[in-house]
Amino acid sequence: MTKVFVHGNPESADIWTPLLELLAERRITDVVCLSPPGFGAPVPKGFTATRREYVQWLGSELKAIGGDIDLVGHDWGAGHVFGVLAEYPGIVRTWAADCMGLLHHDYVWHDAAQGWQTPELGEQMMKGLVDLDVDSFIAVFGALGITDSVARAMKPHINDEMADSVVRLYRDAAQPAMRHLGEKFVNQKPKRGLVIIAENDHYAGPHETHEQMASAVGAKVARLEGCGHWWMIEKPQEAARMLASHWIR
Repeated sequence: MTKVFVHGNPESADIWTPLLELLAERRITDVVCLSPPGFGAPVPKGFTATRREYVQWLGSELKAIGGDIDLVGHDWGAGHVFGVLAEYPGIVRTWAADCMGLLHHDYVWHDAAQGWQTPELGEQMMKGLVDLDVDSFIAVFGALGITDSVARAMKPHINDEMADSVVRLYRDAAQPAMRHLGEKFVNQKPKRGLVIIAENDHYAGPHETHEQMASAVGAKVARLEGCGHWWMIEKPQEAARMLASHWIR
């Protein structure tokens, strides 16, 4: 059974490294990390970074892998997971994702997202991120819970191609887009799901909204205490135990 990990914004697959090292100690090594176009992977010609295109991309990647798949998504990677599960029922054996509050009918995009959704401002914000030198980048993301080594590995992927992809994706995802995805997701009721809630992560809304969405599709909930948005870096031991238990169950 292949474990497939999908990361989000503004990230690269390097965020999974601490977690994957611990999974390997558990002899869980059949792992594939998928980098969405523009987020650590090249943007194909004609790709315009819409939600629909990312769902089609992920669906194609999963079909190419084939067999039993345990799918894990973080941040916009979770958004792509929700999209592919709503579009292709039964494509995976199990799924696990954070940020499920994105699908709640009351969800309001966080301040940074609203900035990226705003013409000109979004481009300015991303230019500022791209232009950060390595040491400043490490300092900024270190304060958010990312280790120096992971931040250093991520930095080369924070480029103009990512900047363009970010503003395109967030603008395509302006409400009511996520609300409509949530309705479709609930109607499909994808089975064998795990909703991950990190104690200090509030990018996707109040924790109660995550719990409500999990309940609506019969997914289990796992809570990680004392960590924020990048739980796989801050609490890799707990994350490894959580996922291993989910996959066995």
